[in-house]
Amino acid sequence: MTMTMRTTTTRTRRVDFGSSAIRVTRTAALRGRTNANDAARKRIHTEASNKPTDTMDMGMDMGMGVGGTKRVKVLRKRVLVCKASASASSASGDSSSSSSSSSSSKLVTAGYIALWYAVNVCFNLTNKTLYKSFPFPWTVSTVHVVVGAIYCLVCYGLGFKKASFGRPITGEELKKISGPASMHAFGHIAANLSFAAVAISLTHTVKTLEPAFSAVLQWSILGTPTPLPVLGSLVPIIFGVGMVCASELSFNWLGFLSAMFSNLTFGFRAVLSKKTMSDVKDLGSTALYAYTTVISVVLCAPLALIMEGQALPAGIQAAVAKLGWAKFGTYLFSVGLFYHLYNQFAFNTLQRVNPVSHGVCNVIKRIIIIGSSVVFFGNVLTTKTIIGTGIALAGTALYTELQSRAKHAKK
Repeated sequence: MTMTMRTTTTRTRRVDFGSSAIRVTRTAALRGRTNANDAARKRIHTEASNKPTDTMDMGMDMGMGVGGTKRVKVLRKRVLVCKASASASSASGDSSSSSSSSSSSKLVTAGYIALWYAVNVCFNLTNKTLYKSFPFPWTVSTVHVVVGAIYCLVCYGLGFKKASFGRPITGEELKKISGPASMHAFGHIAANLSFAAVAISLTHTVKTLEPAFSAVLQWSILGTPTPLPVLGSLVPIIFGVGMVCASELSFNWLGFLSAMFSNLTFGFRAVLSKKTMSDVKDLGSTALYAYTTVISVVLCAPLALIMEGQALPAGIQAAVAKLGWAKFGTYLFSVGLFYHLYNQFAFNTLQRVNPVSHGVCNVIKRIIIIGSSVVFFGNVLTTKTIIGTGIALAGTALYTELQSRAKHAKK
């Protein structure tokens, strides 16, 4: 009995020991599996962004079992949702950034157009007001380009090279620029002769004929024919100008012929500028206009002295007696600065829009100038003058559109 009891006790202890060993073994196995699952989750969390499709295979290879696989699927879904959310946020950010950039560019372009219109109106009104007290168009034309040249020199001296001459030019380049620059100078003088002789509205209406001169000169000099539809659009311009000239109360032949000569010389300038821009490299439109201004000073100053030199002292005294030195000097300086800046803003606008948009802007500019001059000076326009001006301006807009279509058709 004693032996049996001992044997039983011994076996019981062994059994108890065996159960304890089994429990210890199971506990260790569970701990090992939990540690493996934790390690797998960490690796999946760090590598899922690069290899999201391999997470399940990784978990299965590490012996994670069914529960581990489910946890991996949940993690995988969370990672994919996070990536999709981040991608959507990035796309939204890029879209808002590009939209903001486009809006900013449009605002800058609108700003240039507004400045172009405002300064141009100021120039025309100040210029005509000055002529009422100082009727010396040759001298005033010279003052315009002299102030512009001083402006360019000051900008260049202060380091704003892109706003003036850009870079020095060679003697050969100067020769090439001199052609269109001389046409610019002569056209500028002719336009001022017209401004001094007739109403601003008449001069600007006659100047809508400039495309007709350009078409003829392009064909005769460059050998570039103008398509028939484009030529047809010149008919309403010519008809409208004819109506205005026949009914304008301030019409005289000096003002009309001066405006026509301005169209001719500006047409030559446009044709010659195309050849110059292709021959002269690395010189922007701003720099080309700056050099054109300096060359215009050299041409306008001697002509002013020849044409008005003898009468100039008496004219200055009469203007000073009427306006005073301060007001007379302010008129001269401001009209020259307005002239240069409105041309500069026109170039800036042309660089940011296509030629059709620029042409339409130019038509709107003439409408604003004509309207503002009528209101400011109280000019009386007949019904025929108003209708003729509208027809001429509409023809100019049509010409610009058809010219653009013809260019695109060639391409």
